[in-house]
Amino acid sequence: MESLQWRKSSRSSAGGPDCVEIALVASGTAVRDSKNADGGRLEFGGAGWDTFLAAAKTGSFVS
Repeated sequence: MESLQWRKSSRSSAGGPDCVEIALVASGTAVRDSKNADGGRLEFGGAGWDTFLAAAKTGSFVS
C-alpha cells in the first residue's frame, strides 16, 4: 500500500464517532475513518471531491 500523508479533519471529534482523515492521492483526494486506518478508503477526483464536500456540508449523509 502506498505511503500517504493523512491529516485529521478539523471537524472530527476527539475519539468520538466522527473521525475522518484525508490524504492527497494521484487521482485526487482519499478519505478514511481514522478509527479504522487499515480499513477501506474512498477516493475522489476533483469534481467528485467537490460534490462529496457539498453533500457532507448539507447533511446529506445523515440518516
